[in-house]
Amino acid sequence: MTSSLFWMAVGAALWLLGLHGLLSLRQALRRIIAFNLMGSGVFLVMIALAARSQPSDPLLVALVVTGLVVAVSATALALRLAGVAHDRQEPEQ
Repeated sequence: MTSSLFWMAVGAALWLLGLHGLLSLRQALRRIIAFNLMGSGVFLVMIALAARSQPSDPLLVALVVTGLVVAVSATALALRLAGVAHDRQEPEQ
């Protein structure tokens, strides 16, 4: 088993674990974490695909770096929206 194949399998396992969490969990924070876990699995597979050839494919590496920036921004937005939704559900005194 090559190292690229190993890391692709680990990425697929992370994606499946995140999918399971996304479908089975009900709390917003846990679902956001599960969604990020799925994204990490995709990034890991893409990096493993890029590393198959020497030198590594710069397009896939650039896509992963861009995806990381977008994932951080989307996570920040999702956490803010979850916080606002949580605040609206609490009864006012």
